[in-house]
Amino acid sequence: MKIILALFYKKLPVKIKLLFILFIIFFFKINAQSYIFGKVDSEDGVEIPDVTVINIRTDERAMTNNDGHFMISGKVGDELRFVKLGYERINKKITSENNNVPINIILIKAATLIAEVEIKKGITGDLKMDVKNLNKPKKVEKLINEIDRYIVRKSDPRILAARSGEFVQPKGQGFSVGKVKNKWDDIDLMNYIKVNLGDTYFTDLKIDKANIQHFIFYVLAGGFERKNILKYGFCSDTDMYRFQGAVLSRVASYRSPQTSK
Repeated sequence: MKIILALFYKKLPVKIKLLFILFIIFFFKINAQSYIFGKVDSEDGVEIPDVTVINIRTDERAMTNNDGHFMISGKVGDELRFVKLGYERINKKITSENNNVPINIILIKAATLIAEVEIKKGITGDLKMDVKNLNKPKKVEKLINEIDRYIVRKSDPRILAARSGEFVQPKGQGFSVGKVKNKWDDIDLMNYIKVNLGDTYFTDLKIDKANIQHFIFYVLAGGFERKNILKYGFCSDTDMYRFQGAVLSRVASYRSPQTSK
């Protein structure tokens, strides 16, 4: 085959031979693949491996090796993008000045924002003390502030006044024998229950918002045991569960006609 091509070439005129040679040179020049070389370092001068290099025009991708070197096909006018998790991405335009020489890319570490946590006091290792010292949720802070205001506020006896034809105001257990004095009275307990359970709890039971306080006193007057609650000024979760049980047993009679109460 080579002999036949050689004989064919010898028989061609000189001008045709020149055109044939120029065509061959032009063909290889058009189809020759050009590559861009370079290296990626950190701002501290350390080679960065596994950086993704993207030719935006062709969407071709390459990765840097362990020494930070890369090779990707491209030409003048192309734009390369360098992407690495934890670093700011950077773009590099390929020009005639940097086309035939290795390019050096510097990646800068991305800034990391850390949420600020305010601690009122240092952690001691005592769980009960640390829970009190650490920031409380806003809803808990709001509830505690409202309860504190209710406790400090002086009780108005007129609040306990019964409506015409209804049960008599319950007698408070705010008096004790001896030196022990109750920290709460029934009004303090009523305020705590109202805040803790919320108005929605009572309105869901078909109790008008204006009658919530009156209904709480109605439940207390039904025999709800609260001696220790008033004595120590503290209502536990167990006490609240007991109260809700008493509510369920008394709500039907409260909503019935006055004569049945």
